[in-house]
Amino acid sequence: MKAWNVVTLAEPRDAMRLTDQPSPTAAPGSLVLKTLAVALNFPDVLLCRGEYQEKPELPFVPGIELCGTVTGIGDGVTGFRLGDRVIATHLGVMAEEVQVPAATAFPAPGSLSDAEAAALCIGYQTGYFGLHRRARIVPGETLLVHAAAGGVGTAAVQLGKAAGATVIGVVGNEAKRRIAEKAGADIVVNRSTEDFVDAVKEATGGRGADVIYDPVGGETFERSTRCIAFEGRIIVVGFAGGTLQTARMNHALVKNYSLHGLHWALYTKKAPELVAEVHEQLTLLADKGLIRPVVSETIPFDSAPDAVQRLGDGKTAGRVVLTL
Repeated sequence: MKAWNVVTLAEPRDAMRLTDQPSPTAAPGSLVLKTLAVALNFPDVLLCRGEYQEKPELPFVPGIELCGTVTGIGDGVTGFRLGDRVIATHLGVMAEEVQVPAATAFPAPGSLSDAEAAALCIGYQTGYFGLHRRARIVPGETLLVHAAAGGVGTAAVQLGKAAGATVIGVVGNEAKRRIAEKAGADIVVNRSTEDFVDAVKEATGGRGADVIYDPVGGETFERSTRCIAFEGRIIVVGFAGGTLQTARMNHALVKNYSLHGLHWALYTKKAPELVAEVHEQLTLLADKGLIRPVVSETIPFDSAPDAVQRLGDGKTAGRVVLTL
């Protein structure tokens, strides 16, 4: 079977090579899947560059999120049948066939296509934990979402709307404005021509945003503290802007807001039962039509390096999915 390998640490276009590898067999506690679609994520870029927190030995297969059909079931695995369509998250899935721990796999919602289902898990799980478990968002609140046209951002926009919030999305250009609007944002701010701090204050009558969802970091985080409401919550999801957030705790004290870190993968290790519960909630929301991954591009499997490179260069919006 064919698999993409990172053979050197470099930009994705230079790091990845298509290789022939033996088909996997189902080890105890695992599933073998025939890959239908692989959703690209920013960690794929970081893995190629050697900048991700996990640093597998070269060569390795990238890819962390997919939809596939069960073709093998290992000893001790229950709840799955051959032919089931599932989604899973596991490092090393950018291949025609993959082995994944059964604990990382869940039924794919029937209301979603293969490409949409592949993009459901990480972004929406992160958004659900961030908005509901960490921020405790309630109907009527105002949610500010940074990078609202990206995969993580569009998920947060849709989940915020499903929770009854007014959603303000921040994007980088007019093309991305359309993606954020498609995701359901009530107000979209183009940060290249508009000041999101002023826009939030105007939209809320000076009160500020109750919840701010920040996967960008750096200056974006710092400026977000200028438009956070009394008893507001800032959810720190990442630092895609390239600069780590620096919190001024005296400022948090004076304005009476709180900061919440969110590392979704930690739930898979510390509280996997919560991950399963959230998947059930996401499936219900998808079946009701309240959430649907915004897949902006489906790319042939053979074109993976260029697609990952464009993701790293910030030239994509919504979710980009490899299809087989």
